[in-house]
Amino acid sequence: LVNQPKLEELPLFEFQVLATATDNFALTNKLGQGGFGLVYKGKLQEGQEIAVKRLSPDSGQGLEELMNEVIVISKLQHRNLVKLLGCCIEGKERMLVYEFMPKKSLDHYLFDPQEQTLLDWKTRFNIINGICRGLVYLHRDSRLRIIHRDLKVSNILLDEHMNPKISDFGLAKIFHINEDEANTSRVIGTYGYMSPEYAMRGLFSEKSDVFSLGVVLLEIVSGRKNSSFFNEDKNMHLLDYAWKLWNDGEATALADPRIYDESFKNEIRRCVHIGLLCVQDLSNDRPCVSTVISMLGSENIDLPEPKQPAFTAKWDAEKRASFNDVSVTAVSGR
Repeated sequence: LVNQPKLEELPLFEFQVLATATDNFALTNKLGQGGFGLVYKGKLQEGQEIAVKRLSPDSGQGLEELMNEVIVISKLQHRNLVKLLGCCIEGKERMLVYEFMPKKSLDHYLFDPQEQTLLDWKTRFNIINGICRGLVYLHRDSRLRIIHRDLKVSNILLDEHMNPKISDFGLAKIFHINEDEANTSRVIGTYGYMSPEYAMRGLFSEKSDVFSLGVVLLEIVSGRKNSSFFNEDKNMHLLDYAWKLWNDGEATALADPRIYDESFKNEIRRCVHIGLLCVQDLSNDRPCVSTVISMLGSENIDLPEPKQPAFTAKWDAEKRASFNDVSVTAVSGR
């Protein structure tokens, strides 16, 4: 789809500079871990804080994803996307250097009982809008058309003002202008956030990102993981529960009770409505992200009734419990 990345076009960091910045990759500076390797916090000599993604030397797949990330993210500039500052390629070392996000990732605040009160409804609504703005830039507004393919709350980082930035472009795909859909036999991503057409047939498009966005939106509203159980039978997940409440006329009951505010009732209900539109089974039924932004911004726009979400009342409980929230490395697409 694109030429090999020209690494010399990116700022290059010397290994020793990054080793010094991270205190020799000290465990105390470890921020997180992925299939590719580890992420460390660092501080450059001039005082700038950075995040360093260091590839495991034996991670062949990781190298491919890292190079993909270089291609994709080096061409992007948006306040709701994490900024790539440069890279390091020395011997067996492969590293990417990003701006540092002091507030960690969104899942830390949504799902950690100690942190949840920090995210009041206005903050959550601002985060939802920021994620949508970042995503519409990827899909439509940048010079490229990019499908993220792994949008989830742990890939949403927060700056010091709690503004969201989409991160982790290792699985992202660049589309040609006239291309609307692509197919892969190697399905990679996170179950629970994957659209049905991607999980089962390897098809991905803007609308598969929209499905992931819908799950993220419902998680932000509820403060609960998609993989959480919502009844004693352990067969009702977040999408089932949201759909049930919607049909019972109680959509606002999905809202995290710790931050529920009656004065935002209509906004909360609208967000549940939009979330359900995004997770509909058929990709053509889902709105595009620019439409989602319009829906969020105006109470005067009439929203269509959502159809039953994907994956609800279709899988038995045992299968769903084992499939949700699992990171997949290879699944046959057909």
